[in-house]
Amino acid sequence: MYTAHFGLRELPFGITPDTSFFFACTSYQEALNTLVIAAKNGEGFIKITGEVGTGKTLLCRKFMATLDDSFVTAYIPNPQLEPRALVMAVADELEIKLDKDVDQHQLFKAINLRLLHLARDNKRVLLCIDEAQAMPIESLEALRLLTNLETEKRKLLQIVMFGQPELDAKLQDNAIRQLNQRIVFHYRLAPLTRDDMAFYLSHRLNIAGFSGGRLFRPGAMRALHQASGGFPRLINILAHKALMLAYGEGSHDIGARHVRAAARDTGAAKARGWAWPRWLAAGTAVLLLAACGGLGWMSLK
Repeated sequence: MYTAHFGLRELPFGITPDTSFFFACTSYQEALNTLVIAAKNGEGFIKITGEVGTGKTLLCRKFMATLDDSFVTAYIPNPQLEPRALVMAVADELEIKLDKDVDQHQLFKAINLRLLHLARDNKRVLLCIDEAQAMPIESLEALRLLTNLETEKRKLLQIVMFGQPELDAKLQDNAIRQLNQRIVFHYRLAPLTRDDMAFYLSHRLNIAGFSGGRLFRPGAMRALHQASGGFPRLINILAHKALMLAYGEGSHDIGARHVRAAARDTGAAKARGWAWPRWLAAGTAVLLLAACGGLGWMSLK
């Protein structure tokens, strides 16, 4: 791989969410501040939305890592579950032992008892749900019922939903209007501006150990923002491929042609207008494979 070639300790542009690479530009810092303030407020639902690839999962993990030991957090990454399975998953996250044939009344009673014990220990409980747009309507209603668990002073469970914009449309369903009314804090993540992207690249390179001068030329920066639309996941994919191409050529900086070649080899960037001849696309794919032996990443939400 190209790490030694560019003087790096690790790959700077992987797309697995890694909180050590969290970049606090204005939009993301505002979102994180909103989450922390809302968590301390302790009322209602919190909703964070953003397009695919804006870094919602990374923000979620950074948020949970930011909380002190007065909070107990539960995390559900895949909420596409029917209501009972979802509530069972919440119970499992809260380390509640249940019988296999537990009925709904006993299930809610066990969760309520666990939450009361935590409240007596002055613990706040936060349930973070990723990919919330995938939840069935019935499961969203089950979540609302969970937030009915409370003392005379406060709610026993607070829920934070991270989802794509489709979540907003789903919450308009009349069947869950009570849940929609309980969303007291909301933030919409935006793509990075070109200036923010420049700082984002520099930040990730520095975290990965880069100590040289400017690695991406101005033309490369313009091409990268145009091809990615400012979405962090796509920025990472294109920057990674551009570095591979430069490494394959023996170059020590990244030009616009490297970014354009990476964009034309990337389906999501093609959708933004980076189409090119098939023979040229095949040529870039060969160079990329020669540089690193192929790709195999997990998804950043």
